Amino acid sequence: MHFFFDIGRYFTMLKRVFARPERHRMYLRQLFHEIDTLGVNSVGIVIVISVFIGGIMTIQFAYSMANPLYPSELIGLGTRDTLILEFSSTMLALIMAGKIGSNITSEIGTMRVTEQIDSLEIMGVNSASYLILPKLLAVVFIFPFLYILSVFFGILGGLVTGPLVGVITIPEYIDGIQWLFIPYYVTFSIIKMFFFGFLVASVPAYFGYYVKGGALEVGKASTKAVVNTNILILLFDLILTRLLLT
Repeated sequence: MHFFFDIGRYFTMLKRVFARPERHRMYLRQLFHEIDTLGVNSVGIVIVISVFIGGIMTIQFAYSMANPLYPSELIGLGTRDTLILEFSSTMLALIMAGKIGSNITSEIGTMRVTEQIDSLEIMGVNSASYLILPKLLAVVFIFPFLYILSVFFGILGGLVTGPLVGVITIPEYIDGIQWLFIPYYVTFSIIKMFFFGFLVASVPAYFGYYVKGGALEVGKASTKAVVNTNILILLFDLILTRLLLT
């Protein structure tokens, strides 16, 4: 029963979040602040992880396809398609759930336990919309850009690492990443990123908004938010793959 209670309260919260804003200029200023805090500050970790993963995947594909019957272009193709279809969308969303999600839960949860949200409600401010909507829009907006950055630097990581360790030449790798390219794969993954961005912002916000207790409970809520967000990301990945790709 607690599961259905959480679902009902989550959608009730979303209804308040998307209520008509009182002052659009204030929300717009907050939106740009959240894009910088949650999105731009995540660019560094996205680039670092993507470069290393691209290099690792290139080496692994090279050794798993160490057969003269396989064309060397399969190494670049495998790296490219893995990055485009799964790592730079789903895996990146799981990582961002830990970074961005815990940040959102901690910030809103701290405001709840220190009664700042109650103060906003007393002043007649729709606290759910004021606190959550800018974060939600910022994460949904920035996620496709993080995806594109991840794919680019992942492929770049493979381009540098593969020739550096001697598993593939630069011309072979470039031919591989151009071979049998399907543009719809990128469209499919960007659609996924919109859904994942919504989950990464809204689910942690829910756990932070309704937390009760003190600092210890805020920490527990952050952990619970990240775990639940990751489960929902994988569930939606399965559903969207079935609907849009098969």
